[in-house]
Amino acid sequence: MKLKTVKDIDLKGKTVLYRAPYDIDVEDVGGKFELADDSRIRVTLPTLQYLIKEECKIVILTYVKRPNGKVVERWRTGPHANRLGDLLSRPIDKVDDCVGEYVEEKIKNMKSGDILMLENVRFHTEEMIDNDDFAKELCRGKDIIVFDGFPQAHRRHSSTTGILRHLPAVAGLYFEEEVTKLSSLIENPSHPFTVIVGGAKISDKVDAINNLLHKADTILVGGAVANVFLKSQGKELGDSFIEDVFVHEAKREKKDWVFYAGEIIKNAERLGKKVIYPIDLVIYDGFTAKIIDINTSEVPKGWKTLDIGPRTVDMFRNVISESKTVFMNGPLGKFENNKFAVGSKSILEAMKDIKGETIIAGGDTIDLVHNYGNAEDYSYMSLAGGAALEFLAGKELPVLKALQ
Repeated sequence: MKLKTVKDIDLKGKTVLYRAPYDIDVEDVGGKFELADDSRIRVTLPTLQYLIKEECKIVILTYVKRPNGKVVERWRTGPHANRLGDLLSRPIDKVDDCVGEYVEEKIKNMKSGDILMLENVRFHTEEMIDNDDFAKELCRGKDIIVFDGFPQAHRRHSSTTGILRHLPAVAGLYFEEEVTKLSSLIENPSHPFTVIVGGAKISDKVDAINNLLHKADTILVGGAVANVFLKSQGKELGDSFIEDVFVHEAKREKKDWVFYAGEIIKNAERLGKKVIYPIDLVIYDGFTAKIIDINTSEVPKGWKTLDIGPRTVDMFRNVISESKTVFMNGPLGKFENNKFAVGSKSILEAMKDIKGETIIAGGDTIDLVHNYGNAEDYSYMSLAGGAALEFLAGKELPVLKALQ
């Protein structure tokens, strides 16, 4: 997939509207808000350093969390500006709005190499509905858009699709890297190709699983997602979390995820692929943890599945060791508690040891790596969350379409 990027055009001296992926939460550290994780800022440094070298004036636009059109002090972009300034070793100016006469005057007075951080665009209700007049306001005083917000590429907002209607645009280097790495999973993965799916919910992964089923050789299922597959095969799972039926009141839709899991297994068999789910589980009643064989025992009432068991770990590791491409989305147990992180840690270790492409995606999976591993041990770590899953599901990302 070919994208026009910052390196394909002349940006010398231009005023750039830089659409950043800085939807990052903060934590209170001694009465001061600081970023909980600066990964999404670090990945944008190559693009920003390139724009600085080209003597651009850089105006940064982003949203942070969901303030629903209200000013929420916790979700201002001040901490983002501060951390970016530290990483670039240069001052970052910050304004308390993203549109208006004062903002336009600040931009007009910028010099080459200056960086201005705008306020959280979601403090305006117009943002979420892709209001065209608001999108025009966001573009005033800028020459071109450099879009690096791949994690927001599936959104139709004023600061995503809206601004792209009013200014020429190119992709940033981070955006390009996400597209390149994720495209490789769909277009030309080295085989055997193994997909690992975990986490709590199947609903946000089912389309990606169905699409990757045509590309992958094996899908390994763990976490609470595995409970849905096990239930589809008639297993009793006690008080375990199972995302079984979803009812969308507005669309009057009902989706039975257990049925969908069963269909995925049938589709895999038709395609000659494998979907492998746990054969033993670590279960917990709030006091004691024990291991059960799910083929000979059921999870009793009052007990929950919180990790894959040792035989499943060995089975998964064997598949991974023979793979040349491995993609992982979602932890395989309640990893926040070290007692139930054994399965997830073992799989990370197995991925680290293969001589092939290893790609990790999803917020919880990234937290898992930060807690128990090292990001440098893997080929690529996608920070895109929902956008990555929609891309892998073969869905059209409106921002990507506009940039192609």
